[in-house]
Amino acid sequence: MKSILLAAAFALIVNSASAHEYKAGSIEIKHPWARATPKGSEVGGGYMTLTNTGSEPDRLIGGSNAVAGKFEIHEMSMDGGVMKMRMMPKGIEIKPGQTVELKPGSYHLMFIGLKQRFEQGKRVKGTLQFEKAGTVEVEYAVEAIGGTPRKGQ
Repeated sequence: MKSILLAAAFALIVNSASAHEYKAGSIEIKHPWARATPKGSEVGGGYMTLTNTGSEPDRLIGGSNAVAGKFEIHEMSMDGGVMKMRMMPKGIEIKPGQTVELKPGSYHLMFIGLKQRFEQGKRVKGTLQFEKAGTVEVEYAVEAIGGTPRKGQ
């Protein structure tokens, strides 16, 4: 019985340590993450899921990353078989009831001018700035190079 309780407590600690969520006004921010970067890399990417639970649209308009000189919001798309990436100077709108996923090959954050590499298993502090909900501090969980988070994180 004691070992079952210890296993359950350990599972709870592991799940709460890996899954992380934040809230800014009516915006829910689920599992901000980044991929590990190779030594010498000057850029990294950030990803997460944003859900607007309110009745008014909001917009992700900026942010910061503790180890990057610059923070940009980008979109990747395919055009005639060519992948294109463009900066989104007005950010990303999140309509009421809408969920927007920032993920590889789609909307994502670019961290430019990295002062140190992102190391797998660590976390990197940053902020997100929303037009209406304001600024919220987050931590990006660093996954493997080329990796993605496991389901439930």
